[in-house]
Amino acid sequence: MTDDERPRTTFDSGQPATSDEYSLTVGPSGPILLQDAYVIQKMQAFNRERVPERVVHAKGGGAHGFFEATEDVSQFTKAVLFQKGKRTESIARFSTVAGELGSPDTARDPRGFALKFYTEQGNYDMVGNNTPVFFIRDPSKFSDFIHSQKRRADNHLRDNNMQWDFWTLSPESAHQVTILMGDRGIPRSWRHMNGYSSHTYMWINAGGEKFWVKYHFKTDQGVEFLTQSEGVATAGENPDAHIHDLWASIKRGDCPTWTLNVQIMPFEDAANYRFNPFDVTKVLPHRDYPLIKVGRYVLDRNPEDYFAEIEQATFEPSNFIPGIGPSPDRMLLGRLFSYHDTHLHRVGTNAQQLPVNYPKHAKVNSYNKDGAMRYRNPGDPVYAPNSFGGPAAAPQLFGQDPAWEVTGEIVRAAQALHREDDDFGQAATMVREVLNDSARDRLVSNIAGHVKLGVEEPVLSRVFDYWRNVDHTLGDRVEEAVIGRVAAKIV
Repeated sequence: MTDDERPRTTFDSGQPATSDEYSLTVGPSGPILLQDAYVIQKMQAFNRERVPERVVHAKGGGAHGFFEATEDVSQFTKAVLFQKGKRTESIARFSTVAGELGSPDTARDPRGFALKFYTEQGNYDMVGNNTPVFFIRDPSKFSDFIHSQKRRADNHLRDNNMQWDFWTLSPESAHQVTILMGDRGIPRSWRHMNGYSSHTYMWINAGGEKFWVKYHFKTDQGVEFLTQSEGVATAGENPDAHIHDLWASIKRGDCPTWTLNVQIMPFEDAANYRFNPFDVTKVLPHRDYPLIKVGRYVLDRNPEDYFAEIEQATFEPSNFIPGIGPSPDRMLLGRLFSYHDTHLHRVGTNAQQLPVNYPKHAKVNSYNKDGAMRYRNPGDPVYAPNSFGGPAAAPQLFGQDPAWEVTGEIVRAAQALHREDDDFGQAATMVREVLNDSARDRLVSNIAGHVKLGVEEPVLSRVFDYWRNVDHTLGDRVEEAVIGRVAAKIV
């Protein structure tokens, strides 16, 4: 390409720039001038080119793709994207949870698995992880949990003692921590991990029947993981290994795919099920509610502008469409507020007007107006109800709002216990029945290695009791691995 064929540098407002190399000065060696608007604009833009990083899920990447419904599940939901044969444009973002933007992709951490579906009835967002459960079940503990994973106030360092202090004082964390300290704590890549809604949602069919649903995106590449030593080595060699892997695989045409399955619970089953199906620290056993295939999810296009398409992408579990709604899951209900509120702070009041967040296939008719960076205003009339032809709600599209009956006094209390509710049972089943001997050995090694990095009394003794509550032999092995090695080192 010759110089004459190259595009010309311009101001952000479009007029041509005089020079990319030299500021406007008084003589060749004199001071620069404030009237050099082009240089001033470049400096101002550079000073402001970072939005605040996400408080959680700061480090991540993603790609564009689609979901295709290959099976008929219309008996469960009328949601347009789940009707057989329907292909829906989508974008995905994967991430670690606790680390900052510069942290390594291969840290031992859950992975975010966030999806946005651009349907003709508006955007549907799904915020999940690569694990089917979470650390806590009540949103009042969420900020405390995240603070325990972040940096101390005094030395500005992350602190394993702080993490284990929170976990051992929050026994509901046992199931998730067992997964975290096991093989799935470090996926080989984003392509080699499953994704889960974690939360239970409501599906509603065309006849108004309600069902409870959990989503399972099963990787077609196979679940693969890195050992602790492999994760550490990869972090040193390429801290952006997962971002690079996804980008490179799509670029060479090896597009990753997942098969979407769901578990369906009849609406009436929830009240008397053996444990609370809306407790996000629990899974629904497949023998009770088998997986039902829905379709395939494909990522086939890399972003052209990471900042615009991935960093500014906002995923909000409050973005529902007809046929889908929330459940009584307390963590989910808390997230319906917190995610949108976070985006208002981090990206801006009108974040949903950005191209990556704007509903591509649905017309927006809203009376919300003005605010920083808004460039789509509704025009008159600007209020409802009105007599001048402004948009009006259409309750017939949704039918009845997704709902369930509730009774009782207003209290602060634990969720009502079902007959088999407990905090350690499912973690115990995983250790005894799901993991093999090699996986149990790696679990012990990973726990002990993590605990040895700064965990002190009184937290240390609670760590051993925590794991004995999961499985007594496991707790004994962890204590032996930690105390035995410490004693040997002292000797």
